[in-house]
Amino acid sequence: MEKLQPVRGTHDILPDEHEQRRFITNQIADLASCYGYNEIATPIFEFTEVFQRTLGDTSDIVSKEMYTFEDRSGESITLRPENTAGVARALISNGLTQSLPLKFFYSGPMFRYERPQKGRLRQFHQVGVELLGVQETLGDIEIISLGAESLSKLGLLEKTRLEVNSLGDKESRLNYREALVGYLSQHSKSLSEDSLRRLSSNPMRILDSKEDSDKEILRNAPNISEFLNEESASFFAKVCAGLDKLGIVFEINQQLVRGLDYYCHTAFEFVTDELGSQGTVLAGGRYNDLVEMMGGVPTSGIGWAAGIERLASLTHFTSKKQRPISVIPIGDNALEKMLPIISSLRKSGFTIDLGFRGNLSKRMKRANLLNSCYAIIIGDDEIAKSLAVFRNLDTGDQHEVLLNQLHAELTRLLPNSGIKN
Repeated sequence: MEKLQPVRGTHDILPDEHEQRRFITNQIADLASCYGYNEIATPIFEFTEVFQRTLGDTSDIVSKEMYTFEDRSGESITLRPENTAGVARALISNGLTQSLPLKFFYSGPMFRYERPQKGRLRQFHQVGVELLGVQETLGDIEIISLGAESLSKLGLLEKTRLEVNSLGDKESRLNYREALVGYLSQHSKSLSEDSLRRLSSNPMRILDSKEDSDKEILRNAPNISEFLNEESASFFAKVCAGLDKLGIVFEINQQLVRGLDYYCHTAFEFVTDELGSQGTVLAGGRYNDLVEMMGGVPTSGIGWAAGIERLASLTHFTSKKQRPISVIPIGDNALEKMLPIISSLRKSGFTIDLGFRGNLSKRMKRANLLNSCYAIIIGDDEIAKSLAVFRNLDTGDQHEVLLNQLHAELTRLLPNSGIKN
């Protein structure tokens, strides 16, 4: 029988990696909480319309990457490829527009059918924030600031650079689209197949092309900054001024666009040179039309998402979990005597591993394999004296401790463990 493997583009998250991911998620969640963001969790699958209507039929996600299927009732269901649309749907479904402005933090798995490579899996994980109901530039400044501080808290800000751009309002984008199509049409014979397809459907996405032939053509393409109306130009200038006041270093990238239909005005990315072609670490933008596109009342919004896999590959992480204490009872009498003591120690917050079987030698090998700091050994002789042998597994030193003094001894030796009152 062929050995079973995980599906291509997925992988098992084993304990050490999971600890690092939990650390990253908790660090960002704690910081987001300081900004007043509350955690939200949406289903990992939605009706397909939630994404198809909002992300755009011509987007790579909808046209190539969504995991879509019919359930047993014939409904078209899609595993979420991103979470902003899900949060917007939750806003509408739960009648939350009466409580605007709202601040949300989320984390969890996303799904896209892409060619698996470093930093890009078919099941990947993101943390993100969404700010809904704030149309002022202060919202853009706060969101980008939260992104910068999140990376700084993980020790990654110096490894990235912040790129920002303005996509303008509808009027600005329409004017720019006309000029861009005019320019690109002159070079249509040299455009890649994907870009040629986008030329009639969504030409601004061509700016994000990774094809060398397209990049060469785009060198002389018109810049959107030349087509921003007064309102859009003023909005972007205020965002840049706010970032300057906070000391957040950034550069303007005129070719930076977001790949989804609902973005407008501010777009930004924190990118790194340490991950090869998958250099975007944290990215987001403003989406004032999204909620209305989904049938809700017009609601401004801005947010970002960061890939946990990419953050993990950049983050230097040292485990902070307690080293376990191995309890090794030899014989049934010793086990019976130790069970309530073990339970009490665990309730006090100590990490206790109980060897289930094997002689003393095998259980000591397990203790060393687990990187236990101490072993508590008790047999018939120790039971008779109401004590246990307490062995330091780093030094090999050992001493005897009365059973009713085990808690006090562990508290003395491991003052940073246990539950603090």
